[in-house]
Amino acid sequence: MRKEEDAMTDKIVNIYSTQTWPWCHRAKEYLSRKNIPFNDFDVNKDREKASEMIKKSGQMGVPVIEIGGEIIVGFNQAKIDELLAK
Repeated sequence: MRKEEDAMTDKIVNIYSTQTWPWCHRAKEYLSRKNIPFNDFDVNKDREKASEMIKKSGQMGVPVIEIGGEIIVGFNQAKIDELLAK
């Protein structure tokens, strides 16, 4: 039987972020502390990913966090935990 935390790492986690916004850093630090691997897309440098982020979220603000195909706009620790636990 796997531990719950091991099961959480099976989900694909993407973060659309910028290098300068503090909430992006907090979101990435939180996932790192939980040992959750993630893909980080810098939307200031990658216009294609910026367009993808807007299409998925309807928002231009960062961070946009995608967990298993579900979208979170902003750093919402409770929602991150909820989606990782599903």
